[in-house]
Amino acid sequence: MDEHLELLVKYKFQKRLEKLNKKLKNKKILIYGTGMFFKKIKNNYDLSNLNIVAVSDKKYALNEKGSLDMGYEIVPFDDIVEYNPDYILIATLNVFEIFTCLKKITKGTKIKVAPLVDKPFWDLLKEIFV
Repeated sequence: MDEHLELLVKYKFQKRLEKLNKKLKNKKILIYGTGMFFKKIKNNYDLSNLNIVAVSDKKYALNEKGSLDMGYEIVPFDDIVEYNPDYILIATLNVFEIFTCLKKITKGTKIKVAPLVDKPFWDLLKEIFV
């Protein structure tokens, strides 16, 4: 098993996914982060019960729209707030910095920001200070 899959098992992602499926039913979800970590999640877990309508990542330029081979619409970072999802789920290994940035740009909106993978508190603390 590779490192990403080991982390997903360690963080009990299947259980987290089941909770998200119930909590976010009929909510418009944008995934932030389309790197290897998200690809591992997409290829190894059933995300079909989440209403994922688009993805975004810092690598998408302002004018880059379309869809990925993953089948989701691309929303450039600067257009996230205009796109107006109900939730932005962060699908990266390191979430703290991205969470802070996304909370800042969504301030004053109804958009909620949360990690896709729920890490234990101590792992988040290490991420902040290491």
